[in-house]
Amino acid sequence: ETGVLFPVEKIAEICREKGVLFHTDAVQAAGKIPMRLRDTAINFFSLSAHKFHGPKGVGALFVNRRTRFHPLVAGGGQENGRRGGTENVASIVGLGKAAERASQYLSEGKTHVRSMRDRFEKAILETINGAAVNGAGAARIPNTSSFSFEGIESPAALLLLDRHRICCSAGSACRTGSEEEASHVLRAMDPSGDGARRGLRFSFGRFNTDAQVDRALEVVPKVIEKLRQAAAPARGSAVSSVATAR
Repeated sequence: ETGVLFPVEKIAEICREKGVLFHTDAVQAAGKIPMRLRDTAINFFSLSAHKFHGPKGVGALFVNRRTRFHPLVAGGGQENGRRGGTENVASIVGLGKAAERASQYLSEGKTHVRSMRDRFEKAILETINGAAVNGAGAARIPNTSSFSFEGIESPAALLLLDRHRICCSAGSACRTGSEEEASHVLRAMDPSGDGARRGLRFSFGRFNTDAQVDRALEVVPKVIEKLRQAAAPARGSAVSSVATAR
């Protein structure tokens, strides 16, 4: 959700030593960073095509050849007996082609996405007081930028940014429609504060342009300032009420 990378290979090694099967949901990392699964202790590794510009609704599961596999969906012998049912051939081909292009982009060592993300973060931190990058200083995937902004509420910020055609979120897409008030990930990272309620998540891709980053840098500070100004009278009224009551 924040782009922070965890020591998945080390965790997999510990699991193998203890005789525990290990699965990693690598949806956020696939197509963003180089990966070599052949020599790892990972038993199961899942990904989704839409995260690297493939079609929605199709994914893939890597199964280590040393791991016994029991299908969840039985029936025909499709997919070497691992999942019964007629394959969605067009989407599978789309996933394969998208993976091929993502691999080519990574193999060429291009850093366009990372440079856009880093420029965006640097400018936001320099322009907006009370802004903080969630996970700053940790190893992160190059496309994700998660911020917490003092003095705002995420839902209001999302509404205003959407009006300016700036697409972002308050957390991962997995939480869309969730009844939770704030991201459990951000709550865990800031258990004593309210940063989870003030979070905004921006994602960059290889088809984004510097002009789009410039547009976001023009709009985001104005939106944050507008929300803070709108919240200031409400905070002032609350203080006055307390003073009167005393």
